[in-house]
Amino acid sequence: MAEQASSKSCSETGNSSICEVLQILGAKWAFLVLNELLSGPQRFNQLQRNVSIIKTQSLTDTLRHLEHNGLVLRQVFPTVPVTVEYSLTEKGSDFQTALKEMDKWVQKWGNSQQMNEKTSISS
Repeated sequence: MAEQASSKSCSETGNSSICEVLQILGAKWAFLVLNELLSGPQRFNQLQRNVSIIKTQSLTDTLRHLEHNGLVLRQVFPTVPVTVEYSLTEKGSDFQTALKEMDKWVQKWGNSQQMNEKTSISS
């Protein structure tokens, strides 16, 4: 029901493509998870160590959302104990271009740029 309300408000605002991207990506941690999986498939615990800022339940929710939207593939291997591996689908890998552009933007406008501007203003 919440998804219907958010999609309705997205179409009403006229920013439907941005809203659609945010609905596909979902959770606030999606960018970080996608970026981490660009380096290759990872098991849950390995992924959790690599993105230690994310709590376990949030990581689980983010992975489920990304899997549901076709960005992440969850593969279960019949070992004892069961091994679960996460990797990017073609759709998820294609998001790499957007992540690179975001990286360029933060290099130009991120915290270090703000500090430089504050220093030059106070001088």
